[in-house]
Amino acid sequence: MGKMPPDLREMLTELIAIPSVSSVDPALDQGNRAVVERLAEWLEGMGFACELQPVPDAPDKANLIATLGRGDGGLVLAGHTDTVPYDDTGWASDPFTLSERDGRLYGLGTSDMKSFLGLVLEAARGLKASDMKQPLVVLATADEESGMTGAKALVDAQRRIGRHAVIGEPTNLRPVYMHKGILMESIRIRGRSGHSSDPSLGCSALEGMVRVLNDIVAWRQQLQSKNADPRFSVPVPTLNLGHIHGGDNPNRICAHCELQIDIRPLPGMDLEELRETLRQRIGRVLGEEGLALELHSLFPGLPAMETPAEATIVRAAEALTGSQAEAVAFGTEGPYLRDLGMDVVILGPGDIAQAHQPDEFLAVNRLQPTVDMLRELIHRFCLTPAVEDGA
Repeated sequence: MGKMPPDLREMLTELIAIPSVSSVDPALDQGNRAVVERLAEWLEGMGFACELQPVPDAPDKANLIATLGRGDGGLVLAGHTDTVPYDDTGWASDPFTLSERDGRLYGLGTSDMKSFLGLVLEAARGLKASDMKQPLVVLATADEESGMTGAKALVDAQRRIGRHAVIGEPTNLRPVYMHKGILMESIRIRGRSGHSSDPSLGCSALEGMVRVLNDIVAWRQQLQSKNADPRFSVPVPTLNLGHIHGGDNPNRICAHCELQIDIRPLPGMDLEELRETLRQRIGRVLGEEGLALELHSLFPGLPAMETPAEATIVRAAEALTGSQAEAVAFGTEGPYLRDLGMDVVILGPGDIAQAHQPDEFLAVNRLQPTVDMLRELIHRFCLTPAVEDGA
């Protein structure tokens, strides 16, 4: 049996103090087991049944699934336990020490999003399994910031853990019911080097990339002319030319060139169709000029998410916050929970403007309203659920 969690400030202090950076750079990547094990200890002390689900091929990473009560429906309160890497030269205080200044709690993960998990535990304090008409599940995941392998492990295992879900990503306590997807693709062209004084001695990958760039910009215009959704503040899919590198010296014909792009598709746009269209277009524009093409996905991609506006969890979140559900451009683990049969709302106390920034903070005046809101959701979906809130 675990021990009861300390008071809220002590919980937040301890969660922030445990490093759990995830990164696509192996030199920066860390595990999250210390975080989920501490959460499990506290939740077991509150009567939750806790399971640690390992992430495949990552022995130092795991999801926590903590359940109070039984039933086929219920509420899932979810958050990721990892943070992005940090640049300590940009911080006014230690990123791993919770510091309060001017009504703000500073620390890595305060806004995005360890604090939400502490607030969930505070909201669940005092609940008893015998009082639950439908279960309350606390889900703490691994690796959201670097590939979402924790959420994918849930889907791969087909773990059906609830009917309604709230993911506490930073939304300024305004409910979000849809977001765009994400593709990040690398385009590599290989040519042949040679002395710059005679173009016939080589085949320029950089000149090939010029044609690719022009075609991608034209494709972006086509995508935006055919796809639009006014519910988003940026109503069209975006395509960002984010990184390019080619060649090594001005007097050598460029033999290698790489472009990396970011695409944010709208709901209804298929990731694999976009990848295939990209491949076909680039293949056509390069032709047969001795240039070799390699396309590589920088990560598997994240689908867009849309929860029906009339879903019970959406309506409940709107009623409790007094805000109409919105659409955002950033991605979450929502599509994976949706694939497990849940209606999903993104709703948390942080501010996305603070996420991934030095001196990340959470406003102190967000703490109690979040706890109060979570208690109301637990009451609505677990203690006094309507018939339609079940399976």
